[in-house]
Amino acid sequence: MKGFSTLVLLFSAVLLCHSAPALEPVTCTSENVNAAARLAMHHIDMHHSHGYKFRLLDIKGNKMEETDTGCNIELKLGLGETQCHVVNPKHFEDCEYSGASDGSVMSSCTVMMTVVESDAQVTSYSCETQREISKEELSLTCPDCPVIMALNDKEGLNAALEAVKEFNKNTTNQNYFVLQDVGRLKLGYIMSQGMRHFSEIALVESNCPLFSRIVPAACKALCSHRAQHAVCRSSYSKTSKLVSLRCEYYPALDSSPLPPGEMEPICEQPPSFSPAGPPAPPPNAGAAQIQIPLNPLPPVLPCHASPQQEFHPICNWP
Repeated sequence: MKGFSTLVLLFSAVLLCHSAPALEPVTCTSENVNAAARLAMHHIDMHHSHGYKFRLLDIKGNKMEETDTGCNIELKLGLGETQCHVVNPKHFEDCEYSGASDGSVMSSCTVMMTVVESDAQVTSYSCETQREISKEELSLTCPDCPVIMALNDKEGLNAALEAVKEFNKNTTNQNYFVLQDVGRLKLGYIMSQGMRHFSEIALVESNCPLFSRIVPAACKALCSHRAQHAVCRSSYSKTSKLVSLRCEYYPALDSSPLPPGEMEPICEQPPSFSPAGPPAPPPNAGAAQIQIPLNPLPPVLPCHASPQQEFHPICNWP
């Protein structure tokens, strides 16, 4: 491919992982607030299924109300987005925080939990997520940094989909991979090379064998625990097309062989959204035959403020 200079597939990322220290018991004492905050972070991380993992920045406040069987605890926590995508098996406490030039994101969360006879459970949390500094502030402090684009920016998504196509040319894969998540889209200018689209995406193994006659866009993702995952960073220009692609592979959590005759399970996938642009034609317009979309895209979750959002917020729970 003209202008394509770098394709690097890294297999060693998972080897960097190790187990985090065990959780401490949460008790109904003010001195135990750190253990309560750590339990809350584990719960948030477990339910955060898109974008990047978060880590605890600070404890902004806490309240405790005693009950007949224990206590109720309210925590005010400040969280910072990390560089680890949620498909990365590395423990969130081992992930580095994102930098301002990466469009770093912070979240203020209120977490409610109960402690009943020494058994602590998170009952709810709500978070307000926003960028650490605005676009305008970033342009003043780092004028050469790429601009963070909306997650459904049309040209940015097209550049990301070119990365998926190139990834699927890797003959060491057994199955095609499909786009699971768009983490970041950026647009920047490189001297003497022009504008570049930078994308950070997560891919998941599908049910389609490599080089099968099935159109990759029609493939369905395997269930998360049975699928391999990858996180890729790419750069793309209209003149040189895909310029670079760097990917990390993460093996399936469960790779045990299935019983004879049993098919690999397919988990239900949420509907995809379309990139920003002209509205789609009415359902009855044109031919009646249903067409498989050539470029299926990951969904915008209900907790996103709008399809034009530039980052993945923490969705409230439950």
